[in-house]
Amino acid sequence: MSNANRHDIQVLNGLIRTVIDSADGYHDALDHSADDGRRDLFARREVERRTIAQDLASDVRALGGEPDQDGSILAKAQRALTDVKHALLRDDLTVVGAVEQAEDHVRARFHKALEDSDISATTRESIRRAFDRVRAADDLHDLRHSLEGQRDAGSGLFPQ
Repeated sequence: MSNANRHDIQVLNGLIRTVIDSADGYHDALDHSADDGRRDLFARREVERRTIAQDLASDVRALGGEPDQDGSILAKAQRALTDVKHALLRDDLTVVGAVEQAEDHVRARFHKALEDSDISATTRESIRRAFDRVRAADDLHDLRHSLEGQRDAGSGLFPQ
């Protein structure tokens, strides 16, 4: 690997880890959701994220680097905490909230990478294309609010 590509490869590998974390989070959400519609959504998102990671890995190889294959330890720990919370609360709102929070982190990592003035124009374009695919799937906020509304409507505080 040439020194000229080292920084681009590091940035791309950081995004690969982030996207793998996202895919793993969707996989966990799929395992914990009781709703078939949400399970289908989580399964599609997992596949989308793994495809994005593969595409970024191809970019790393093209630069002469070795792509990361795993997510981060921190994300695994956060998912373990979410598992405990879900075991105690047992609701899809907890699952969707955890995934939404993780997606906020994914978007922040992509923003940071795009603002990096040291990456090449080619790498920036690859990151932008990947980020466009991540943003295209940004409906978790609405889903969480819908679940909150359902929970609030069933609380007895609202007249039927």
